[in-house]
Amino acid sequence: MKQILIIEDDENLSRGIAFAFEKDGYSVIQANTLKAGKFSYEQNNIDIIILDLGLPDGNGMELCRYIREKSNVPVIMLTARDLETDEVSGLMAGADDYITKPFSLSILRARVEAVFRRLDAKDNKVIKSGKYRLDTDLCKLFCRSEEIPISATEFRLLKYFMSNAGQILSKEQILAALWDNQGNFVDENTLPVNISRLRTKIEHDPKNPKIIKTIHGMGYVWVKE
Repeated sequence: MKQILIIEDDENLSRGIAFAFEKDGYSVIQANTLKAGKFSYEQNNIDIIILDLGLPDGNGMELCRYIREKSNVPVIMLTARDLETDEVSGLMAGADDYITKPFSLSILRARVEAVFRRLDAKDNKVIKSGKYRLDTDLCKLFCRSEEIPISATEFRLLKYFMSNAGQILSKEQILAALWDNQGNFVDENTLPVNISRLRTKIEHDPKNPKIIKTIHGMGYVWVKE
């Protein structure tokens, strides 16, 4: 179920938007301040954000910039100001779309669906597993909204593990998957080293891994969350 975060201080409008999307089968989280919206964004796996610019404790554009620095989650801005400069500023801040109040819920729902259609078209470039998201186009790993720096070898390892989540992979299978476009083979001795490095980045307790598990005598497995 896709999750929508509504950050809007007009409670009646927020409830109306939430009711409409819940009827469509979405999960909805509501926040009425910039601070509450930022907290909800950081604590949940949000698929799209509907963000009002005029919030009681700050400008929604600040939050949009913050979100865009952390992730590519779509943002649709809402504003009562019908000025071209505001629309340009919103889009430059990282918004995916911009709607001026008053608006019809049918228009907002159509805009959200359009964003999801664009995302679905790119889904083959993103591999998701629990709280982790691997963007194979950008070669970046994200834990919820936070990017985790990874090397090129770690990226190849992650792509293979996450694409085969739940399957036991032998050393031979993994090494074969790391054959790059130039035909350079990853040395066998680097495999446990790189897996150890990955564990320090994604495991709560790297010495007792829960995500990349060693299956003695067989290989490794990426455990689905």
